[in-house]
Amino acid sequence: MLIGIDSSRAARAERTGTEAYSLHLIRALLAAAPQHRFRLYADRPLPHELDASNAEPRVMPFPRLWTHARLSAEMLTRPPDVLFVPAHVVPLIHPRTVVTVHDLGYLYFPLAHPISARLYLDLSTRWSVRAAARVIADSQATKDDLVRRYRTSPDKISVVYPGRDESLRRVNDPAAIEAVKRRYGIPGDYLLYLGTLQPRKNITRLVQAFSIQSQISNLVSANLQLVVAGGKGWLYNDIYAKVKQLELEGQVLFPGRVAEEDKAALISGAVALLLPSLYEGFGLPVVEAMQCGTPVICSNTSSLPEVAGEAALLVDPTDVGELAQAMWRLLDDANLRQTLVERGYTQAQKFSWAACADKVLSILESVPQAGGMGYRPTE
Repeated sequence: MLIGIDSSRAARAERTGTEAYSLHLIRALLAAAPQHRFRLYADRPLPHELDASNAEPRVMPFPRLWTHARLSAEMLTRPPDVLFVPAHVVPLIHPRTVVTVHDLGYLYFPLAHPISARLYLDLSTRWSVRAAARVIADSQATKDDLVRRYRTSPDKISVVYPGRDESLRRVNDPAAIEAVKRRYGIPGDYLLYLGTLQPRKNITRLVQAFSIQSQISNLVSANLQLVVAGGKGWLYNDIYAKVKQLELEGQVLFPGRVAEEDKAALISGAVALLLPSLYEGFGLPVVEAMQCGTPVICSNTSSLPEVAGEAALLVDPTDVGELAQAMWRLLDDANLRQTLVERGYTQAQKFSWAACADKVLSILESVPQAGGMGYRPTE
């Protein structure tokens, strides 16, 4: 069978969660299915990680509207047996298609996105779940959202958890951790947030909770920092304003994007990873922290309870006092930290790209026999 994949996200040099999902899953699919041929469509050269004997790169540069114009033209003239879209948007012209929808956070927190981006996300996702033969959701929470908000048939949606980067491991070498801390300007112990700076991530409340914790706790050295690491998203200036208002300029650090090769050491060196997000389709930093043996505090909303299980402290992300109390508990209780670390290692093992690829492959293989509109399979 010839399986086409929209690989444009995997070709991006700077990767957030969606780009990482595309890259890791495509690589796992290539390894899992040597009996199939894969045609990888992209608007720029693909990374070497996707080199495989059963993969045919199809690089098609195009100035604008690549998905709906250039990829649609390709689907019209040279359709595969089935198309897999790992990131939300099915082209206007398409064969039978499987699409992954990661989250519907733009519906729950509309002010967290520019209006143009919000409208595009709504229209494109609404179109994609109707046009696709099958839909993959990263979590049960996202599936429930699709059923409730877009009236998608639950029988059309399969929950397939993303995997974890198995090369990401705890760094036990103090010298390696100190080198990364120097690189990112972190002088002492630190709590870590890792992700894009945007309102949905609830960082202003995180800063407030850190301020409260700093005032009530005399059990931690005064040089404890909150490291807010990640690229700038939308309305990030509110975060800087809150730090200035609370006079925390020397305690809240913004090192920017973290290079992939530095991520393991940065997570391993943290006292805890904090993800008090208002909404997550999956919450990959939680799994990454558990892999690196770092305790986690995260929200009790959306998909995060599914991902964290019993291996994290779950808090109401709108309750600043509860978040501050969770920080204090974790900093004060070494036994609690060790328990969460041990549970985290076990929980992280549940998320595998090989298992994810096997489930996605079975869905892709079922689509040509699913009936309905679509192109005839190629030879």
